[in-house]
Amino acid sequence: MTGSLHQPARRAALARLAAGVAAGTLSVPSSAESAPMTMQTRPIPATGERLPVVGCGTYVGFDVTRDTAAYRELPGVLEALFSAGGSMIDSSPMYGRAEAVVGDLLAASQSHGRAFIATKVWTSAREKGIEQMEQSSKRLRARTIDLMQIHNLVDWRAHLPTLQAWKASGRIRYLGVTHYSASAYAELEQVMRDHSLDFVQLNYSVDDRQAETRLLPLAADLGIAVIVNMPFGGGAQLRRLRGRPLPAWAVDLGCETWAQALLKFVLGHPAVTCVIPGTGKAAHMRDNAAAGSGPMPDLAQRERIVADAA
Repeated sequence: MTGSLHQPARRAALARLAAGVAAGTLSVPSSAESAPMTMQTRPIPATGERLPVVGCGTYVGFDVTRDTAAYRELPGVLEALFSAGGSMIDSSPMYGRAEAVVGDLLAASQSHGRAFIATKVWTSAREKGIEQMEQSSKRLRARTIDLMQIHNLVDWRAHLPTLQAWKASGRIRYLGVTHYSASAYAELEQVMRDHSLDFVQLNYSVDDRQAETRLLPLAADLGIAVIVNMPFGGGAQLRRLRGRPLPAWAVDLGCETWAQALLKFVLGHPAVTCVIPGTGKAAHMRDNAAAGSGPMPDLAQRERIVADAA
């Protein structure tokens, strides 16, 4: 199915979303003093299902072994995500032990029902892809995976028909493609135009805004949900900003840390559905999750974030 066959209703939903983001009115309590802040949700254009705007990436942070301090930290990471109203946990076979760790933790806490589980297929050839996805389901202890993505577009022509068949049979609920580098944007754009996708995952941050030029507007036009990876530019941004006082605008946006400001910059773009900063620290997850509440920056505020974070 080509991109031209996406339903016009999806574009209308994205237009309504844009208006809500600009006004900072999506799921914001009427009084921050009288009610606890709750994480905003945004619709997945393909279905209208609401998805919390901040999730958790598992690269590095969840690739740990049992009986280590790092492993013992992870139940707190998931509880921080869920307690704040988040649900998306994004993983991949590429991330070593991460899928199995996620599956074990969700089973131990009986939290599968609280999670939106996203993972990926990352291999060449159709049969190897099927084998890998079956293994991912077992590791994640999930009969149905919420979102299966073709990782970094690896052999996407072989895997996309399988994902479509698995979606039709109920093995997965949504399908998508991912990449982390602007060098792949041309191919990513072509796949988005030529095939019916539910999600696209890509890199976007204050320091790397190339996705604004074509891919984010295209996703909005086609009704494709956007997951943003690398919202901190690989961590270099936060290290550079460490110790720098937050500007006055941070109060208006409810930001207490630079991490929250950088995440709100990403979420301020109306095409973005969810951002997935990776962490294995509960305190970092609580900090990140807080960015999903309160007002989101309008265009002028986003430009001020860019200027002040430079």
